Amino acid sequence: MSESPSSPSSPGSDVELPPPPSDAAMAAIEALLVPAKAWFRPQIDGWNVVPNDRPLLFVGNHTLYGIVDIPHLMVALWRRRGIKLRSLGDHAHFKIPVWGRIMRESGVVDGTRENCAEAFRQRQCVLVFPGGARESFKGREERYSLIWGERLGFARMAIRHGVTIVPFAAIGADDVYRLAMDRDELKESRLGSVLSRLGVKDDYLVPVPGHLVPTPRKLYFRFLPPIATRDLSGIDEDAAARQVRDHTRAAVAGGIAALRRLRRSDPWDGFGPVEDWLAGL
Repeated sequence: MSESPSSPSSPGSDVELPPPPSDAAMAAIEALLVPAKAWFRPQIDGWNVVPNDRPLLFVGNHTLYGIVDIPHLMVALWRRRGIKLRSLGDHAHFKIPVWGRIMRESGVVDGTRENCAEAFRQRQCVLVFPGGARESFKGREERYSLIWGERLGFARMAIRHGVTIVPFAAIGADDVYRLAMDRDELKESRLGSVLSRLGVKDDYLVPVPGHLVPTPRKLYFRFLPPIATRDLSGIDEDAAARQVRDHTRAAVAGGIAALRRLRRSDPWDGFGPVEDWLAGL
């Protein structure tokens, strides 16, 4: 389960992109996820639509906190397709001691245009969440909402480099925590006032979970039909980017709706009454 090693940077490039995780590192992550896999029982479908092309740009919805479900998807892509995703992380991740190092060693890179372009030049597959931190730190009533605004960055990068987009949808992780305080409530609190004075932006207000042990909800993922961008290179970039963004957003939203319908008919979602007990821990 290996892929050709990539050099730190391509010829003629000034960008130093850290190498992707080794197979040993991916296997270690997989081993660490064994208890979580038993707890959340991730189910992934749509493998047949994932192209064999390289590079690819995977684009999906950012679930609450963003750390409950995505590691399972990354390990599954490595196991099934040999893909080591280079996730584009928010700049703030890399300013936090220890956490920033963990992110880098897991294959996450600072989400700059330069890093994304270099990953494409090295024929690596990239993961991006257009909703960013705002979508990850969502409010109590915003579960499974796509909070993308008018952002076009991912679409522009895909068009400029002729990279195929693979949309995907994910559900389950937005339901594993009951929030004691969501981002809007935190903003209005005394702590929120302190954070504001310290210069913390609203998008980085982290909702406060009401319990420590996550509720064992099943995680569902679905890859959706790919979106080619090579034929758009001759169109006005802004118009083409809006077209690609809207197409991708509609695909992800449709995937979320389909997975929620699937979950309603799945008798194995959750662990029944034990969930209420766990939610109190």
